[in-house]
Amino acid sequence: MLAKRTDKIPAYKRIQSAIRSVIEAGELRVGSLVPSERELARIHDVSLMTARHALASLEREGVVERRRGVGTFVAAPKIHFNKLMSYTEQMRSRGLATVSKVLFVKIIDNEEEAAAQLSLSPGSRVLKLERLRYAGGRPFALETCYLSAEQFSGLQSAPLQRESLFSTLERNYRIELSYSDEEVDTTAADPRTAELLGLPKHAPVLRIRQVIYSSKGVVILYVLGLYRSDRHNLVIRRYR
Repeated sequence: MLAKRTDKIPAYKRIQSAIRSVIEAGELRVGSLVPSERELARIHDVSLMTARHALASLEREGVVERRRGVGTFVAAPKIHFNKLMSYTEQMRSRGLATVSKVLFVKIIDNEEEAAAQLSLSPGSRVLKLERLRYAGGRPFALETCYLSAEQFSGLQSAPLQRESLFSTLERNYRIELSYSDEEVDTTAADPRTAELLGLPKHAPVLRIRQVIYSSKGVVILYVLGLYRSDRHNLVIRRYR
C-alpha cells in the first residue's frame, strides 16, 4: 500500500519514496499500473500538481513510463551504453535495492574462451562467478563473470550476493575500472537459462558480452550477461 507519511521530507519526494518501496517489495512489478496523479494526491493529501511532479521526476529517472490515455506503469530496467555501470549502480540510480543470488563461484581451469578474453594463457586458473539478478522481485538477468584467480585471490569469499563486484574490486584490490568493449546480440535461452529467468524454452534473450579494462588498459573482467528481452530497453547515446 502507498501509505501517508508526515515528516519534513518534501511531499513529492515522499511520494517517490513510497512508489520505490512498493516496487522494491515486489508489490508493483514491471508493467504494473501505478496509481494515478489524482489517486496519489488523495492518498498523500497533496495537490494534484505535487503528485504530477513526483511522477514526472520518476519518469525522467526511468522508474516509470507514461502511456498517454492509458496510465503510468512501472518501467522495465534500461541498459545505458554511454556509461560503464555495475548492476548495483544501475539499480541504485533507479532507487531500487540490489538483489542477487549467487549460483556458482569457484576457481576453474577449463574455460578456454574466458581465459583468452582475459588475455591469459590456455589452462590458466580463473574465478567463475555466476549470479541471478532480480528486479522488482523477479529474475531478469543471468550474469557470469570471469576474473584471474591469481590476481584476485580470496575474492570468492566476498559477500557478492549483496555487494557490488565493481565496488569490491575497487575497494579491496585497488582496481580502477575504466571502460569496456561490448558485443550485443540475441540468442535462444537454453533450458537452464529459461528456467532460471522464468521463460519458455528457446525464448529470445538479449546477450551482452563485456571485456572490462582498468584505467591502465589491463583486462580485469570478462562478463557474459543474458537478459530477459521483454523487460529491457536499450538506451544509447551517440556522440559526434
